[in-house]
Amino acid sequence: MWGMIATWRMAAEGITAGAELLAAGKNAGDAVETAIRAVEDFPYYRSVGYGGLPNEEMEVELDAAYMDGDTLSIGAVAAIRDFANPISIARRLSCEKVNNLLVAEGAEKFAQKEGFERKNMLTDRAKAHYRKRVKEMTARELKPYSGHDTVGMACLDQDGRMTAATSTSGLFMKKKGRVGDSPISGSGFYADSKRGAASATGLGEDLMKGCISYEIVRLMGEGMSPQDACETAVNRLEAELKERRGEAGDLSVVAMNNRGQWGAATNIEGFSVAVVTQSLEPTVYLVKRGKDGHCTCEEASAQWMEDYMRTRMAPVEE
Repeated sequence: MWGMIATWRMAAEGITAGAELLAAGKNAGDAVETAIRAVEDFPYYRSVGYGGLPNEEMEVELDAAYMDGDTLSIGAVAAIRDFANPISIARRLSCEKVNNLLVAEGAEKFAQKEGFERKNMLTDRAKAHYRKRVKEMTARELKPYSGHDTVGMACLDQDGRMTAATSTSGLFMKKKGRVGDSPISGSGFYADSKRGAASATGLGEDLMKGCISYEIVRLMGEGMSPQDACETAVNRLEAELKERRGEAGDLSVVAMNNRGQWGAATNIEGFSVAVVTQSLEPTVYLVKRGKDGHCTCEEASAQWMEDYMRTRMAPVEE
């Protein structure tokens, strides 16, 4: 059995490419890296990689992470600039015995030394979004979902190896050097081939308060299905945050266990996931949460898919 699940519709083409590798017997590391690179390279997905939305100084700072569920090896970069595929740099770092999480200038020096492709990741389209946002911010409070979505994936190959990976440009108009949950082990991602893998997207500052990806994998290890583990982790963290702080940010997660079963949960409207398994063609689902905290996954309609791409590729009106 093999499979892959990812956050958001933007991952659909990526998991399709990754599925071709999994079906051919390739490993989960190659599949998840290939899948995330596809998202990073597409300029119209404005929250990941090339064309990602900039920080308040109009710089694109990228975060990415990779974890091997067999060895528990981790690699991550944060606040890295001007490199095309941070996921590949993160995976390379997972091969090191130490220095597995590098940030900013240190990450850039490592990437340059290792020969990774340098690239100006700030596009004209992203600049237009920035200028538009500057105008809006004079009258509105900054919100995390003004263009912020992390692509996160969990992957299982035919040999039972699992991986998890993330990539994002982070919170739009964030402070220079801000790092969210995405490159932080246990928060934005976690993989353990004995149990499963999970990844998260949302308000990183709140996701980190519950180490939510690790919690989901832990719950799967105790026998919960991926769906139950995702719902339990989201509902518990949301309730805890509301009790202690009076509010909870956006929390959305995906998971897959070591048998290829998958799950997704959220506390917001509008969360989507992309899934492919040995028995399921690449499919986009809309995750809807009921009043009882239970989440259902409904296949996205052709009209929804068409509207999604039309919105993403529409001209930016400043």
